[in-house]
Amino acid sequence: MAAESLAELRDWLFLLLLCLTLLAEMLELAVAAVAMEEGEEDFLCPLVCRCDEGFVYCNDRRLSMIPPLPLTATVLYLQSNRLANSGLPPSLERSSSIRVVYLYANQLDEFPIHLPPSLRELHLQDNNIRTLPRTVLARLPLLERLHLDDNSISTVSIQERAFSGTPRLRLLFLSRNHLSSIPAGLPVSLEELRLDDNRINTIPTHAFRGLASLRRLVLDGNLLANTRIADDTFSRLANLTELSLVRNALQAPPINLPSTHLLRLHLQDNGLIHMPRGTLDGMRRLQRLDLSGNNLTTLPRGLLRDTDGLELLLLWGNPWYCGCNLLWLHAWLYGRGAAVTVRGLTCHGPEVVRGQALRDLSGLMDQCEGPPGGVNTVSSTTTTSPPSQGSMFTLRAMRPGLVMPPGGGEAGGQASHNALELTVKPLSADSVQVTWLCPQPAPSFRLSWLRLGSSAALGSITETLVPGERQQYLLTQLTPRSHYLVCLLPLRSTSSHSGGSQRGQQQEKDTTDQTPVCAQIETGEALRPEGGNGGDDSDTEMAVLPLAEIIGGATALVSLILIFGIFCWYSQRAGYVSGETDSYGVRGQRGVGMGKPYDDYVESGTKKDTSILEIRSPGLAMTPMMTHQPLQPKGGEDVTYVHTIFPSSHGNGTYRSNQSHNGIITQLGHTAGYGTNRGYREQGMIPDIDYTYT
Repeated sequence: MAAESLAELRDWLFLLLLCLTLLAEMLELAVAAVAMEEGEEDFLCPLVCRCDEGFVYCNDRRLSMIPPLPLTATVLYLQSNRLANSGLPPSLERSSSIRVVYLYANQLDEFPIHLPPSLRELHLQDNNIRTLPRTVLARLPLLERLHLDDNSISTVSIQERAFSGTPRLRLLFLSRNHLSSIPAGLPVSLEELRLDDNRINTIPTHAFRGLASLRRLVLDGNLLANTRIADDTFSRLANLTELSLVRNALQAPPINLPSTHLLRLHLQDNGLIHMPRGTLDGMRRLQRLDLSGNNLTTLPRGLLRDTDGLELLLLWGNPWYCGCNLLWLHAWLYGRGAAVTVRGLTCHGPEVVRGQALRDLSGLMDQCEGPPGGVNTVSSTTTTSPPSQGSMFTLRAMRPGLVMPPGGGEAGGQASHNALELTVKPLSADSVQVTWLCPQPAPSFRLSWLRLGSSAALGSITETLVPGERQQYLLTQLTPRSHYLVCLLPLRSTSSHSGGSQRGQQQEKDTTDQTPVCAQIETGEALRPEGGNGGDDSDTEMAVLPLAEIIGGATALVSLILIFGIFCWYSQRAGYVSGETDSYGVRGQRGVGMGKPYDDYVESGTKKDTSILEIRSPGLAMTPMMTHQPLQPKGGEDVTYVHTIFPSSHGNGTYRSNQSHNGIITQLGHTAGYGTNRGYREQGMIPDIDYTYT
């Protein structure tokens, strides 16, 4: 009796405890509801999230709806979920404490609407957002950083004056979208703009108008070319500290680059073939210059004259020609010492210095005559040194309308003007020796040459400066069997100037006031190799390509024939095998069981066979039967034998019979496929052609 009372008391206590627990939960929910309505208390952290003071971590939870959040939340981590536009509750707009929201890697296809107006930083990258409406951005007046990378935003999908409601926006990332031009109406407060990996191919003059505060501009991986960039595009960005134009289609750096505050300039992987002398003028604060992955062979003397603060120079992946044209750079490297780090300055030519660093060519550079940056080439030590070859660079944009005067003299190559006598003489198929005699001394000469047949205004005139004490020059790497116009102009200045730009202006003035002396010359034919077939190297190289095409075509044709033959053989084989299988699926097995090739004539009854087909579980087997030898049943099994078929001379009738031979029941039936009957007479199993059975 006492035990029953204790059990009943225990049950009542458990029930009371359960009621108290439910009551506490209800009170907690009521308090939370009051806190949500009145804003007097903090809401609890969602069960699916993790909270740490003002940080709420709801990322990677596969959420399709944002749960109720604490009122003290300042940073929301909602990335890598399944949130769509409908998953953002309207109550999120009433929050006044949220500063940063991470919503990247979700399923948003429109710019979110229900966002708190107190937002400072918004991450929306890696979604499928297509438009930027002005009304939605206007609800975020305090926004400073906006990340829209890896979306589907195009230039036309950005509404006009879309950023007019975000006057504090300092950072805008639009990388890897579908932009074809610079977005219009960018906020003047912008300090960093990333537009890399888009389809931008044109930058007009007004593209960056008003962006005086811009510090960092990234335009990597677009379709920019020199002809599609306005001349004063970047000159408006006076406060720019970093400019990146990696992976575009530039052949030379854009002109009028900002120089006052620029610290980092990235021009790698463009295919640059020319660096104008004044590209880096005024960049005294430049710390990093990257020219890797281009087609530069030389750098003009004076390119780095203003880069006193340069700390890192990257030159990987260029076919540098380490002749005396880089003597000035060799001297500059030793003059700067450890103050600058240069990487990738490895010689690609001449052959004697291939693979060596320019810094290690002190012995060869000592053979160069004249001041640094002179016009000699490195050559092996000989008793008679050839005429010097200088640094060649193509001037395309400095004087695009320059027309060289017609050369005097004959094709032999002599001309004179104002006591200046010019002589040109071909030495080989691709080299010409230029000598001159000038009674009046000059500080330097400007030597220019142009291959005839192309316009000087549209093509390129190659020219170089030669010291005044020299009287000869060697032109190399010319086109064989071509006509060239070679001109020489003495440069005389009446006064000296200390500034580099003033010196350039003075020389330009003297050039326009004087007329150069020109002469025409024709290069010879290319040398034929000894013991050859009479064709030159170019013909041999061109003949290799058709031979390779013939071999490749023959190989492909043979491969196709083999494949076609194998296919035909396989198709014929498959058809043969399928044809051997009759309606019972045993036709192909009969030949195997018989141990000899299958003969269709046996099936049709035109040939005698002394074998029978024994059908038993689980498969089929062929059992030979000797003449006059009765068959015995095996263990009382119900065995069915299909006897061989013999032809009949008049087997058109139909007959059915059940005969019993020595206890074995032979089931005979009509076979209409071939119009023949088969039968056996008496006990000896002798073929009977008079009476037929099926």
